[in-house]
Amino acid sequence: MPFQGIIHMIDQLEKYAKKLVTDRSALSGRIAVAAKDDELITCGDPELAAVATEVLERLNALSLVVAAPSLPFADFLIRRAGGASTCIEPQDTETRTFLHDIPFIRRSDLSKSPAEQIAPLLGNRKGVVVEGLGIFACGGVTVEQAYINYSSVFHSTFVKYLQELLLTGYIFPEEAAEVDRFFSEWLYPLTAEGLAFSSDALESAQVILSEIAAVGRYTVERGLVDSFFGNISCRTDKLIYISQTAASLDALEGCIDPVTFDNSSTVGITASSELAAHRRIYETSDAKVILHGHPKFSVVMSMLCERKECTITDCWRDCPNVRFLGGTPVVAGEIGAGGLAKRVPPVIAQPGRAIVYGHGVFTIGRKGFAEAFQAMVEVENWCRSEYRRLIADKTASIR
Repeated sequence: MPFQGIIHMIDQLEKYAKKLVTDRSALSGRIAVAAKDDELITCGDPELAAVATEVLERLNALSLVVAAPSLPFADFLIRRAGGASTCIEPQDTETRTFLHDIPFIRRSDLSKSPAEQIAPLLGNRKGVVVEGLGIFACGGVTVEQAYINYSSVFHSTFVKYLQELLLTGYIFPEEAAEVDRFFSEWLYPLTAEGLAFSSDALESAQVILSEIAAVGRYTVERGLVDSFFGNISCRTDKLIYISQTAASLDALEGCIDPVTFDNSSTVGITASSELAAHRRIYETSDAKVILHGHPKFSVVMSMLCERKECTITDCWRDCPNVRFLGGTPVVAGEIGAGGLAKRVPPVIAQPGRAIVYGHGVFTIGRKGFAEAFQAMVEVENWCRSEYRRLIADKTASIR
């Protein structure tokens, strides 16, 4: 690899290692990122980098992220799994769409050569959890893909563990202390205070593109999305400006598409997969902007249903009912024109917000993004508060 290519690759490894710390999804000092082209390059913790090297050498992939997650939720899920279980099966949209399931290796089953066990699993999946060691996530052609897959595993195990707690309460003695620490130390207060939203009319391309990019960063910085879990748009009379599919919301410059309302242009081919839902919301409401993110407590609470007798098995897709969480409607629906584009628009116009089962939150602003952002903060804060109330009730009933 030419010298300049090596420098660029090292910059990429360090960039995504830092993002894991900024995201607070991994422990600083327990992160390694590896990539190979003509030669294999690593950065980060030497112990994890050595394992990453051995694993990546066995894979048909360009990159690998290995890190100890900042929360013990993935390890708790492994301990909670039955003895015959070999994978975690979250029910959120990210898992269904990107991961399918998450294989794991128990600490007790880990051999002296863990790479020989981990590599075959990563050959069929994008991420693996190794108890006591961390999350391994690979990227086929870019370092960013490995980072995205790590974030997906972290998000999915986070949601899955909190969902299980609502069903079972604490099983292991140390869980209560770790969850208390999570709420008191890891989880920051969520607010829109201190953010600057444009006071200019969102009509010119320059103003719209600048504002969408700024709001994208805000959603990541305030923890409403994990970098790429979401999409943003703004409408004019003839166009919808919308973030591109798989674009990182904290780096949207150059990744926003102007798409015609009548779909007469092929520009929309790179637009968010939820363009159809955005277009239909604009057609059926007075929304000027739309913000969509995947705040974790909203995702968890959306999958909590009190119906005891129900014949529906694929709730995320087939449930016809509209439930409410703190006044916010909750609907089911697949990504794309067949689901969200049909289910979300009828319920979002009046309250200005809606939750999709296992997927996330849509909010609208009738003048600008300040209203949409504040609405998402309010929805997630209500879900946080209600979750804590339910956990307290669950713990009290078990005692």
